[in-house]
Amino acid sequence: MKEIQKPIVQTDPWAALKEFTAARIALGRTGTAEPLQAMLQFRLAHANARDAVYAVFDQQRLLQELRSLQQAVFVLHTQAAGRSEYLQYPHRGRRLLAKAADELKSFNSTSYDICLVLADGLSATAINNHAIPVLKLLLPLFEKYGLSLAPICLVQEGRVAIGDECGSLLRARLVAVLIGERPGLSSPDSLGVYLTYQPVPGLTDESRNCISNIRPEGLNYTAAAEKICSLIRESLRLQLSGVGLKDNTTALPGNEEHG
Repeated sequence: MKEIQKPIVQTDPWAALKEFTAARIALGRTGTAEPLQAMLQFRLAHANARDAVYAVFDQQRLLQELRSLQQAVFVLHTQAAGRSEYLQYPHRGRRLLAKAADELKSFNSTSYDICLVLADGLSATAINNHAIPVLKLLLPLFEKYGLSLAPICLVQEGRVAIGDECGSLLRARLVAVLIGERPGLSSPDSLGVYLTYQPVPGLTDESRNCISNIRPEGLNYTAAAEKICSLIRESLRLQLSGVGLKDNTTALPGNEEHG
């Protein structure tokens, strides 16, 4: 009798669930080990996540794109001198370098409704890939609803709280920080947006609202722009942000947030 050859990779009984998530589930087994393909995919995902953490702004392209959108831009730096310092001393990424703060202070302007900050965060790749497509949809919404916009702040080595100082110095009623989120094994380029009403240095996370996982595989650009604008308008109307501000927008079919 001919011996039946067993498959090298034993499939996992939960493999059908892979259709609904990018998470590393139901990988199967090869004896007592993980299949070679799954192991190589994990190493690639881990390498992409590490690369995202150490990525840098594509500053020239971002400036060119922002100017093509007819936006004035400040290029600023935090008190973190470099990426190593940024990772080891988080507080230094929350405050501007004195020279950068002086540049905003000396800007002679009236107050604004919104200050937009683009910060590299933990994935400059996310800003490089997604910030401009979101802004191309978001800026016309600001114009539609008569919302005034301060010069955009492009901040290197920045964390979420850096928006509070930028917004305060530019006398904006609200700050929206577009920032690269902490990379995951399935999302090294996820963009987040943090909204804070009446920003001042020293605020903590309960004062903010977050929209996360903005990327084609998560919350798409159109849905993200609509959600950001809706929350901003509601924040300005109610004169608050954070735990007291609720997202009442309805997700469009196919735009559900995953992750």
